[in-house]
Amino acid sequence: MSAPLHVPHERREQVAAALRARLPIGAVLSDPEDTRPYECDGLAAYRQLPMIVTLPTNEEQVLAVLDVCRELNVPIVPRGAGTGLSGGALPIIDGVVLSTARLNRIVRVDDYARTAVVQPGVRNLAISEVAAQYGLYYAPDPSSQIACTIGGNVAENSGGVHCLKYGLTVHNVLRVRVATIEGEIIELGSEALDAPGLDLLAVFIGSEGMLGIVTEVTVKLVPKPAAAQVIMASFNDVVTGGNAVASVIAAGIIPAGLEMMDRTSARMVEPFVHAGYDTDAAAILLCEADGTPLEVAEEIERMTQVLEAAGASAIAVSQTEAERMKFWSGRKNAFPAAGRISPDYYCMDGTIPRKNLAQVLTGIEQMETTYGLRCANVFHAGDGNLHPLILFDANQPGEFERAEAFGAAILALCVEVGGTITGEHGVGMEKINSMCVQFERAELDAFSAVKRAFDVPMLLNPDKAIPTPHRCAEFGKLHVHHGAVPFPELPRF
Repeated sequence: MSAPLHVPHERREQVAAALRARLPIGAVLSDPEDTRPYECDGLAAYRQLPMIVTLPTNEEQVLAVLDVCRELNVPIVPRGAGTGLSGGALPIIDGVVLSTARLNRIVRVDDYARTAVVQPGVRNLAISEVAAQYGLYYAPDPSSQIACTIGGNVAENSGGVHCLKYGLTVHNVLRVRVATIEGEIIELGSEALDAPGLDLLAVFIGSEGMLGIVTEVTVKLVPKPAAAQVIMASFNDVVTGGNAVASVIAAGIIPAGLEMMDRTSARMVEPFVHAGYDTDAAAILLCEADGTPLEVAEEIERMTQVLEAAGASAIAVSQTEAERMKFWSGRKNAFPAAGRISPDYYCMDGTIPRKNLAQVLTGIEQMETTYGLRCANVFHAGDGNLHPLILFDANQPGEFERAEAFGAAILALCVEVGGTITGEHGVGMEKINSMCVQFERAELDAFSAVKRAFDVPMLLNPDKAIPTPHRCAEFGKLHVHHGAVPFPELPRF
């Protein structure tokens, strides 16, 4: 649907009044000063004031919002903590933002079954904090885990530094309870080992709020390892470092975490967290082993041998838990640390086969010259999930447009080598044009058909993730076409 340039006052008041009749005081925000905090998510380059923001506190109130919006034909943008990086929670000018932040109750933890039932507004890290008393934790650990919510993790199929061994959100969620646009409650998946019928849970996880509103999630918990250590391996060039990643996996080793940072990333992070990084190395790998003390010692020894044979110029191993956490703190703070060396950064997200890491990193290095911008590379090397941080200054005319074009070129390269345009950040608004690079029209039509099966009126997060035929025809395989920006109707910065 096409968004209007402005919303008539009468329409805003009509929708607000209908929502206030169904929701408690304080659960409906319509004044611009109240809705401004919701104008963007973690992709702050694009902003749009929502018409209305709703803050339900239980499932019944979520259904009430859906009822009103369905009856009045109002688009709905679901929102968790707003930490997403692809514009998936970008408001629609004539739409309602449905925030699940107040559905933040941990319903129960079952230490025998090793599961936790939580509402979507529960923070990722809070699950592990509660489960710690049972010697358990929730494995997926996005860098924003201190703030991001499980509902948002389900929407984006989030991962984290330990996703190589323990999997993404889709591998750690057993069941979701969903409110549909028709006002029904359905359950996908099961707390049993399998669920009857089609695997709609896997379809729903990563659907970016386009199929329904999560009201409850059952997650798997895993035992906290008795021991863990991290190797920091240094390399004199990124190609050797990239090839070392493939060597570790080829040796039959599945580390708990396998992350890579280039020199630019290490140097921007080290003054910020004092992690002890080798800032002279062209690239560093962080390789973690966890398990029993004997298992950890054996895996550390094997990985050390593989890394040395792969060309590591130096190797350091964490000797205490505090040192291990320091090593990881640098990696997890890479995004905020970018502010130390650049006024702005544009965080991309693409996934490639591990064997092509060196090729793609070399390609990104060449693109720095092409686009006249620096790029800091920090990523989940073990599963090939790249997070290039393109550094730019929004105050300089044309730099953001160059950063976008740089990012689109990186995604096109990911597709060219057999990868994908996103690993865990989602498509949202950011990569919607790149979907035309990744998929043929028939495939995009199939995606649209899945959405229509869940959302006949097409009100849930419309115009996100799946490009229309017109958009693909207009932009083709280019993110910026004939000098046009992707979303000219949206204010930037």
